[in-house]
Amino acid sequence: MTGPTGVWTGQWVADRLGIELSGDGIRELLGLALRRNPKRAHLLVSNVLGKHVPQRPAVVHAAGHGLGVRVRALLGDDDAARSVVLGYAETATGLGHAVADGLALAPYLHSTRRPVAGVRTAGGFEESHSHATSHLLLPEDPGLLAGDGPLVLVDDEFSTGNTVLNTITDLHARYPRERYVVVALVDMRSEADRGRLRDFAAELGARVDLIALGSGTVLLPEGVLERGQALVAAHEGLSPTPPLPETGASPRTPLGASPPDPQSSNAGRAEFVDLGWPAGLPDGGRHGFTPAHRTRLDAALPAMAAKLAAALPRTARRVLVLGNEELMYAPLRLAQAMEEALGGEAEVRFSTTTRSPVLAVDDPGYAIRTRIVFPDHDNPADGDGERYAYNVAGGGFDAIVAVVDSAGDTPALQAPDGLLARLAGHTERLLLAVVPSYTPSALPSPLRGPAFSSYAPEEVGWLLKDLSETELEAPTEEREEAIQSGGAHYAESLPVEYQPSAEYQALFRAALDTSAGRMARAVGAVTELVLAERGPDAVLVSLARAGTPVGVLMRRWARHAHGLELPHYAVSIVRGRGIDTTALRWLAEHHDPAQVVFVDGWTGKGAITRELAEAVKPYGSFDPEIAVLADPGGCVRTYGTRDDFLIPSACLNSTVSGLISRTVLRADLIGPDDFHGAKFYRELAGADVSGLFLDTVEARFAEVGDEVAHDVKALQAADRSPTWEGWAAVERISEEYGINDVNLVKPGVGETTRVLLRRVPWKILAQRGAGADLDHVRLLAEQRGVPVEEVDGLPYSCVGLIHPRFTRGATGTDGKAVAAK
Repeated sequence: MTGPTGVWTGQWVADRLGIELSGDGIRELLGLALRRNPKRAHLLVSNVLGKHVPQRPAVVHAAGHGLGVRVRALLGDDDAARSVVLGYAETATGLGHAVADGLALAPYLHSTRRPVAGVRTAGGFEESHSHATSHLLLPEDPGLLAGDGPLVLVDDEFSTGNTVLNTITDLHARYPRERYVVVALVDMRSEADRGRLRDFAAELGARVDLIALGSGTVLLPEGVLERGQALVAAHEGLSPTPPLPETGASPRTPLGASPPDPQSSNAGRAEFVDLGWPAGLPDGGRHGFTPAHRTRLDAALPAMAAKLAAALPRTARRVLVLGNEELMYAPLRLAQAMEEALGGEAEVRFSTTTRSPVLAVDDPGYAIRTRIVFPDHDNPADGDGERYAYNVAGGGFDAIVAVVDSAGDTPALQAPDGLLARLAGHTERLLLAVVPSYTPSALPSPLRGPAFSSYAPEEVGWLLKDLSETELEAPTEEREEAIQSGGAHYAESLPVEYQPSAEYQALFRAALDTSAGRMARAVGAVTELVLAERGPDAVLVSLARAGTPVGVLMRRWARHAHGLELPHYAVSIVRGRGIDTTALRWLAEHHDPAQVVFVDGWTGKGAITRELAEAVKPYGSFDPEIAVLADPGGCVRTYGTRDDFLIPSACLNSTVSGLISRTVLRADLIGPDDFHGAKFYRELAGADVSGLFLDTVEARFAEVGDEVAHDVKALQAADRSPTWEGWAAVERISEEYGINDVNLVKPGVGETTRVLLRRVPWKILAQRGAGADLDHVRLLAEQRGVPVEEVDGLPYSCVGLIHPRFTRGATGTDGKAVAAK
């Protein structure tokens, strides 16, 4: 890296300590400085990182973004969509974010040295050469690191590779995976260190790839540490630390105040600019940052940058946006947006403050020319200490925009010896922007497999409370009596799980083999409709539990056809009680509600469709539309087909739904901030066919691509408005059979199957001539002694009628009236 005079900014150190850097272009990327550190005397100073050297924000972001593009090309879209990017605090937090931007499909997390009360540590590791060695991993979503897709590790430099080895060792013990990608601006390891990483990967049994912007070596002569420490000691007394401005005034004044004069008593004043930061949007990747978050930030940046640009003096020609320690990405993107908004009228530079103590030497051959020293202002857990801003003093900045998070917006920031006062003496205009810090949600976190359900953790996050240890099952007859008599709601207990006979299991497998292609075609069609209407940032939210296998399959189709890794959750909705409002609050905190797509398996008469529409009215940003595989009732406009065909997951209960029960809502078990509940039937693992069902349908994806394209084109051209034909049929059947309660009429193959498995069935109405789609229905009816009556004119393949034994005026199986109890 050469300075304005054309001198390499590592020459001063090289001449005095004999340190040599080799490698193509390395001197353009790096300079050298000395630091107060007992483990390593020299510091490789990056010209494109935006930490110690102010640089154009577009250059800083492009360096990381380009590396992310290379990672995506290496992995391919499928693996890229399954990956997670992990950056290192504090120096590489913004770089890791930019790599995730280039990768485009992956969520991002960076390590931190700031613990947060209420957030559980998901891992940690040591950076042995650093001034602050301990790193914490604090993802809000515990499942973020739990997948088996590639892990992309991002640091600014690799000197020995020790930090990477420590990280992988810790995380692989918790979340083993087959592939890691290590990314850095520069790879300066020795050949011995390179070999050590290869041996480590072989011993681990995982592939470890490495991508860097530049590579080379650092030659350190014998005794360099001691000589470097002596050189630091000799020069520290001469270090150009700017004097403290004489001010006792409060450093913050409202936006619009007159520009401060560095010689006046107002030198420490800063103008506060309210950015209008989007509610619920993370300030960075300390607790996780998803592609959906990135989309929200991209949309909000122009307006925020315009506010900052409007606050600049008209005469400003050189502007610095200064981030704060780990808070690098948000200030970087703001600086980049300001650069675009100003359109060349002013030169914008970006850098951040740091914990790292580095010697400043005002020499063109040295990378750190000046430093500003100030006390920490974010109440760090590791005690009070000095903080630094390098190459800011003497930088000729007409305006400085200091960006901090709200945890750092403390009296110490505004104190006479604080950062704002120190900065104010070196610019005509000082602006302060505050980004809201993360506040742990009071809401519970999603449950994920294998701790809850047999699905892989990335397949679905269950917004449910685990009631596995609670006794909730009741005999079917007893439940039916309580439900129909009004003594209890159906969601207050669970039916005893049906254990299928060998004959029924064989029928399920035969039905699955027969209908897998038809299922795959419907999955593809409905997913393509969702993506066409909501775009690649759609968030799938299944209605537990029948919708969950369908949501998983739609997620798999998006990955298969488009390389997308859609977020997927399962929530509870209870007829007569509405949707889980705690789950809606959680979704609104973590995703754009407008991108949420509710998913179910099929429609019957449309009761849940209507229930959902009413339930989300107070939450206006959610679209109440449900996407389903089959819509025989004509209740929705987003579906794969309106045929009433066998969806094999309807044939079974928990053993085809990740071993999860149907959902429970009972006041003594579910508090106001709890999700609705459910049980995980671990004891049924031997009978679990959840994976078989998903894999069998997914295996047919490749062969139905042409049919899906044809179906989607036809559906998009058709009038898909709801007809509510099914509701009309249910009302007619209820009246014709003397039931007088539409809730006891369950139309469609799926609902009929549920009646036979969970309720007290009275009779089954089957469309005359219905074929193999009803084989399992006929078998279940035979086993339970329920008559199957063939009829004409049904809009469904079949309809299940629940025994109306507690409904006044209803008739029994012998046609006689049944008195209400």
